[in-house]
Amino acid sequence: MLRCLPLRISIRDSLILIILVLFNTIHVTDMANNEMDIQSKQSKTKEENGSKLVNFNGNDDYLKNCPSADEENEINCNELNYPCLACDRSIDCVYGALFNYTCYVKAKVTCKGTRSFNKTAQCRFCYQTDKWEHRCDQKASCNSLASPIKYYLTNCTVSDDIICLGKRRFLKKIKCSWTAGTHWGTALVLALTLGGFGADRFYLGHWQEGIGKLFSFGGLGVWTLVDALLIGIHHLGPADGSLYI
Repeated sequence: MLRCLPLRISIRDSLILIILVLFNTIHVTDMANNEMDIQSKQSKTKEENGSKLVNFNGNDDYLKNCPSADEENEINCNELNYPCLACDRSIDCVYGALFNYTCYVKAKVTCKGTRSFNKTAQCRFCYQTDKWEHRCDQKASCNSLASPIKYYLTNCTVSDDIICLGKRRFLKKIKCSWTAGTHWGTALVLALTLGGFGADRFYLGHWQEGIGKLFSFGGLGVWTLVDALLIGIHHLGPADGSLYI
């Protein structure tokens, strides 16, 4: 019995030692894996930020609309707008809700304060902005007085102070409503005073009708009254299809 006792104690101690070694090995492995994950995320973030800087430096056309080092009074970085800023616009936000966008000041743009900050804006695509938040290219190749109302596709650009998802320049179908500078009041005064000579028709660009009124003395007054009434109710407008101002 005296000889077997040390052997039993040795086996028990050996088992405890093996268990402790295995536990420490698993713990160290988990810590190493976590550290590798953290380093991987940090390197990925640095690569993304680096790619942003590379993209910023690739095209310097935005600098003509941004403050530079030559200007005496620098503005705060968080007061800058597009194209001086680039913001991370994530599509994982809830439409219509406020969302914090991470914005970066582009390279070579001079400003005061930190060059990376958050801006709060509504979650929406650029083509979903209100009509006063973007400007559209007007076209004068349609008839604004047509019935039913005519529409046409044109390019629209979001204002620089608006943060939105997607492309900042998009196609939109808008109502044909352009003007060439013709005044409604001037046309009405000409119809009431010199309508018998066709002055109102000449002013609106209806040359053939103007000549007809001139040689018929305003249709003996009847044509003059009819045109004055049509201009007064905006039914008779410029010949080019534009609107009055």
